[in-house]
Amino acid sequence: MTVEPISRRQALALGALGTGGVVAGALGLARTGVPWGGGTSPGGDLTPRRAGGADLVEPEVLTSADGRLRVELTMAEAEVDVGGRSARLLTYNGTVPGPTLRLRPGDTLQVRLANQLDAPTNLHVHGLHVSPEGNGDNPFLTIEPGEVFDYEFVLPADHPTGTFWYHPHHHGHVADQVFGGLYGAIVVEDDLPVSRERILIVSDLSLEADGSVSRPRMQDQMMGREGSIVLVNGQVRPRVTAAPGERQRWRVVNACTSRHLVLDLADQPVDLLGVDLGRSSALRAAEEVLLAPGNRADLLVTPYAGRTPWRALPYDRGGMGMGRGGASGPGSAILAILEVSGATVESPPPLPAATAPADLRTVEPARRRLITFTMGMGMGGGMSFGFDGRSFDPARTDQEIVGGTVEEWTLDNPTPMDHPFHLHVWPMQVVEADGKAVADPRWRDVVEVPARGRRVVRIAFEGFAGRSVYHCHILDHEDGGMMGVVEVRPAR
Repeated sequence: MTVEPISRRQALALGALGTGGVVAGALGLARTGVPWGGGTSPGGDLTPRRAGGADLVEPEVLTSADGRLRVELTMAEAEVDVGGRSARLLTYNGTVPGPTLRLRPGDTLQVRLANQLDAPTNLHVHGLHVSPEGNGDNPFLTIEPGEVFDYEFVLPADHPTGTFWYHPHHHGHVADQVFGGLYGAIVVEDDLPVSRERILIVSDLSLEADGSVSRPRMQDQMMGREGSIVLVNGQVRPRVTAAPGERQRWRVVNACTSRHLVLDLADQPVDLLGVDLGRSSALRAAEEVLLAPGNRADLLVTPYAGRTPWRALPYDRGGMGMGRGGASGPGSAILAILEVSGATVESPPPLPAATAPADLRTVEPARRRLITFTMGMGMGGGMSFGFDGRSFDPARTDQEIVGGTVEEWTLDNPTPMDHPFHLHVWPMQVVEADGKAVADPRWRDVVEVPARGRRVVRIAFEGFAGRSVYHCHILDHEDGGMMGVVEVRPAR
């Protein structure tokens, strides 16, 4: 479907709707408890119920042995406790989040996926550099209700370490299924000396009075839905404990469908190891860390005694009006409480030096491409999303690539909203932001492209051939058509 240009009058009209949707979302977060009853639905009861304070519960951990990890994941609706109330969420193996999968470079991950949902689905291993073909990380697969499918993901021996995640990726159902609770972490291990490691998956959702997940309104889908409840590992404001001086490694996943997270731990000492994959070339203090939907942060927290809220600060990701700031993002949310007490512990030994990341700036690109985010009016008066004026068509190949080459892509966002750009399989090095060169190698699999901004990335299309996708990681936009097909063909 061709995306028609949006007129000023249409944009202003939609801007009013978009602003209302965001204000409704912000209301729930501005309060001190859990808003039960309405979520984002009209007329809902947003009377808060106090919750939080329980110790953080981390997902079940499944670890590879002898180079292999075999797991069974059953996708089904289940009763889950959310802030002291029963909710009907979508789950992997009955829990939110699903189990954490721990691997090492060179391992093989085998997943038997059973679909007990009432809609088609599949599985995406977000950020892993694995084959997109056959029963690999194939976004074109359809697993119907009642079906079982066997996946196999073979990690290269030199696969980057880091924090990754998995979630459904069947076009048209992604936002509903992730918003409903389907997500889990993947760790490709290294051997850094830390006292304790934690998995912290941040998500959001909205619930009705009967505990069901709220359905989005049209303006929620246009803006990208943001839930009125923010969770960490499926919990409301859990308590994270530590001893003074204890070095904890926090692997943080932004599994929200649309919400950007500006992470802030007040004055506690936090260092940033990296974002998405691998380690940065140098450790740096991280007062605030921005994670777009799909991004991950690898943090070192070495706290002192006291009780500190871990917050997500407000972030304005634009709106449907003609100017940025026409719609404000939700207010500050407390994600968890860090409680530090007891005797000061001896710190682990210093971290080993990081291996210098690869740098594609010295490579002459085989081709340069311009990829433009586009939004317009669709059939029925709603929004239509796409790239380069076209909505997603799985039968069409949008970018044909010669395998083994390096390309430079300019990601152009002329729209009034931020769009996080995700490319499957092949990581991206950000080399330019709004006309300014990026000093150090910055590798991402989700690149935040601000409203009316540009990012330039370089990509080495190595290791695998086949068809895959790139898309906006505001998942309602992806489902709305903001996705394209990339096909890497073997070099002749």
